[in-house]
Amino acid sequence: MTAIGIYGSDGRMGRAITETIAVEGATLAGGCDAAVDPVPLARAADALVDFSVPSALAAHLDAARGAGTPIVIGTTGLNAQHHALIDAAAADIAVLQTGNTSLGVTLLGILVREAAERLGADWDIEIMEFHHRYKVDAPSGTAVLLGEAAAAGRGTTLGEIRVDSRAGLIGARSEGTIGFASLRGGSVIGDHSVIFASEGERIEINHRGDDRSIFAKGAVRAALWLVGRAPGRYRMGDVLGL
Repeated sequence: MTAIGIYGSDGRMGRAITETIAVEGATLAGGCDAAVDPVPLARAADALVDFSVPSALAAHLDAARGAGTPIVIGTTGLNAQHHALIDAAAADIAVLQTGNTSLGVTLLGILVREAAERLGADWDIEIMEFHHRYKVDAPSGTAVLLGEAAAAGRGTTLGEIRVDSRAGLIGARSEGTIGFASLRGGSVIGDHSVIFASEGERIEINHRGDDRSIFAKGAVRAALWLVGRAPGRYRMGDVLGL
């Protein structure tokens, strides 16, 4: 069976993936966190899953690259420099990076892109996300993923039209922008809503995560799918054939 190693094994997602691996027909190669040398695990695993912290990503990519081991990156809060590191690693190994490993969210992103493409510019787009009180980044990686899908549907990039917060006398909403709102509290696993609003009507596309296992299952499935793939950068949509 395929042996999967976990970076960030002591975190919430790491523990959920550990519980899910056997159910999905794989074995656990081991796990470690940011303060531990990542190289031995990369060498022992057939595939790696990283749900740690952005500051550890460079070391984890170097270890995976050196061992020739494919890696799924679910760590959120990444910036342009992190994505450049991922692009560089993808020249040598198979890398799948995503803001959300849920299969349902993957399909949601496709629906959002199509809706944004088909609806006119007079439809405003807002994205709202709600997570547990311990989440450290905002907006969530999933919200950003959905924003990127909406922006692609509009034929632009999220960086060009993103609005992260609104407070005070900010004036009227700028046409064509995509706004984000983040809520934090309790033990919410992850709720996301993409709202398309026009004069007199509104469309809302929602996803509710009730159990962390949905992300763990998707991560394991992605890791299994990556084994044997050619070097390159892949998406969760590739896993589903979308």
